Amino acid sequence: MPSAIRQTLITTAVATVCALVVALVVVAAARPVILQTPLTNVAASTSYFNPGVITSGDATVSLRPDIAYINVGVEAQASSASGAQRNLAAIANKLIAKAKSLGIPDKDINTGAYSVGPIYSPDGRVITGYQAGLALNLKWHNVDNVGSALDGLVQQGGATRISVSFGLNDPKAAQAEARALAIADARTRATAMTKAAGVQLGQVLRISDQTQVSRPPMYDYAPSAAAADQTHVPVGELDVTVTVEVDFALA
Repeated sequence: MPSAIRQTLITTAVATVCALVVALVVVAAARPVILQTPLTNVAASTSYFNPGVITSGDATVSLRPDIAYINVGVEAQASSASGAQRNLAAIANKLIAKAKSLGIPDKDINTGAYSVGPIYSPDGRVITGYQAGLALNLKWHNVDNVGSALDGLVQQGGATRISVSFGLNDPKAAQAEARALAIADARTRATAMTKAAGVQLGQVLRISDQTQVSRPPMYDYAPSAAAADQTHVPVGELDVTVTVEVDFALA
């Protein structure tokens, strides 16, 4: 074969190869980039997910109160703030002495509030005097005769404001009982859910106590120094309610 023809064939072949390389580069550049993550990484990123059942449960335990919280108040007035304080001190000492004579120890007599302030004329422009007030918080441990205690604080102690609420001296035992019942209630609900879904209930993963402690209501009484009949205070029962949220795994 003549050298000129051979040279032409070589040149043509090289040009063809270069064209194919350029075409492949263009096609590769036009294709979208796909990132592949190893299966081990995918499993690691989703390991926090634990399929299960989340339920709530609640229970109430009713008990008769064993302690009464008495709030009593007295007031005094005078033309000056210091005079109102002096008058209040005399009245308050009488009230505290009566509380002690009823058998209330010093540790169960606490000051709830103390105030001294001006008294204004009806149009609010002139100070006509001063008023001082004291409120005491008392603990009464015999709920059956709390009515007689209220009468004594008003009739001999000089209380002008009085209210009472009831509670439990140690509510932890009742709360523990209600909490156990609430968790059992949550398990019963979770069991019913898994049975309906055709799966089995597993172990407990998490328990959260959603209970909010509420104070018992206060009952106000209108003091009457000349009351003929003894005050009767119904005691009733207190409800101790506990609510929980429980997460169960699937077996």
